[in-house]
Amino acid sequence: MKNNAPRSLLERLEAHHQAGYLSLHMPGHKENTALAPYLAQLGAQWDITELPGFDDLHDPQDILAQAMDRAAKLWGSRKSWLQVNGSTGGLLAAIRAATRRGDQVLVARHCHKAIYHAIEVCGLEPIFLLPPVVEGLGIAGSLTPAQVAQALEDHPGVKLVVYPSPTYDGVVSDTAGICQAAHAKGVPVLVDEAHGAHFGFHPAFPPNAMAQGADLAVASLHKTLPSLTQTAVLHTSGKLVPLPQVARQTGIFQSSSPSYLLMASMDGCLGLLEDQGEALFAAWVRRLADFDGQIQDLRYLRCPGHGKEAGQTLPGVFAWDPAKILISTQGSALTGVELKDRLRADYRIEVEMALDHYVVAMTGLGTDDTMPTRLASALLALDRQYGPCQEDAPPPAQRHALPPRRCSVEEAAMAQGGLSFLYDAMGKVSGEYLWAYPPGIPLVTPGEEITVDLVETVEQLYQAGVRLIGTRGKPPITIFALGDQDG
Repeated sequence: MKNNAPRSLLERLEAHHQAGYLSLHMPGHKENTALAPYLAQLGAQWDITELPGFDDLHDPQDILAQAMDRAAKLWGSRKSWLQVNGSTGGLLAAIRAATRRGDQVLVARHCHKAIYHAIEVCGLEPIFLLPPVVEGLGIAGSLTPAQVAQALEDHPGVKLVVYPSPTYDGVVSDTAGICQAAHAKGVPVLVDEAHGAHFGFHPAFPPNAMAQGADLAVASLHKTLPSLTQTAVLHTSGKLVPLPQVARQTGIFQSSSPSYLLMASMDGCLGLLEDQGEALFAAWVRRLADFDGQIQDLRYLRCPGHGKEAGQTLPGVFAWDPAKILISTQGSALTGVELKDRLRADYRIEVEMALDHYVVAMTGLGTDDTMPTRLASALLALDRQYGPCQEDAPPPAQRHALPPRRCSVEEAAMAQGGLSFLYDAMGKVSGEYLWAYPPGIPLVTPGEEITVDLVETVEQLYQAGVRLIGTRGKPPITIFALGDQDG
């Protein structure tokens, strides 16, 4: 397009719509918002295909290439790629680019399921690292550089290190130290930074993965920044993983018909960060500090990293992400689910998630000035109303030995099997994942043996009230075991 073309992708889309072109291309609604009222409400007038002047996500030369360059500059990467399939697509592409079938990968056991799917699809051999369980909270703690260094010493064939930072609960790992340990062995590091797109934009938040030496990082723009759901960015340093390979794989794991609505939201988000980022982040940090000041009188509910514990860490935690407000109900008469329900019904506050003894509330760049007082007032009122826990709190999830692997994840996921009663399955091979929430670490993955220790651990966790989830069975009753037949 000419040099005087609109700067943002959204402006280009609006100008194209106003020009009155006859649409004889995809999509099928043809910008005809009169066809159905919902189309206008969803912005369908800007929903187009790859037309002249609008660039191509799979061969970016113009405005999308410029957006990727701006993202690289903002996050300090050598090259960044816009992702319309979320962080999931970016993680799959990054792992495929950094490995070859059969490679060993060093994987934090509390990684997102997208990592496990990548291991399965790419035919990789995982070497799992267990993070510590944070005492009193029952959540997964930080992976340490010492763990990584020792594992690489024990497994010299590892080709990639993968872990989340921050976690869903807001736990941050020492990425600079982990990268130093991995790079000493020539091994690249991929950080699942899906929940940390805001890192590095203000001193109150940890530095981002690229600034700490990571080779690859994937961040979901939509989780904490103003962009539509399903938008993310894949960053790379280009040192240990070739850029052309990353480019090829990101094209494979993304839709060949990317949404211009999603891309326009990413382009707009990047522009907002460039133009107003400093002021917006300062306001966000000020609101978090305001919240911390208002919850000083909490007695039974607890917010690690906030309130009286602002700036403090716990054993097993390298650092907290201040954007996450983790509310522990261990000392309260409320359960996490009850707290979530009360916040929603009585105070019209929607939180991100709740488990048996904690709640996660997520703030973002769009959090406004009403948040500190609304959330703090609600927590203080519920703290007084429900008081202390009247009985001993269930113990946090205990760390257990990882089951021995009998076959690859890929082989187990494709093998025949069926549901078996858990106790009858001892000695067999699992054909599914079984998760404990909290701390969100899989107790067994496909291809691992169903051991006596595993069965006893499942029973202990169930008795303690920990939520158990299977991808095929119904724990603690049944599990999908290889070689069994359904029915």
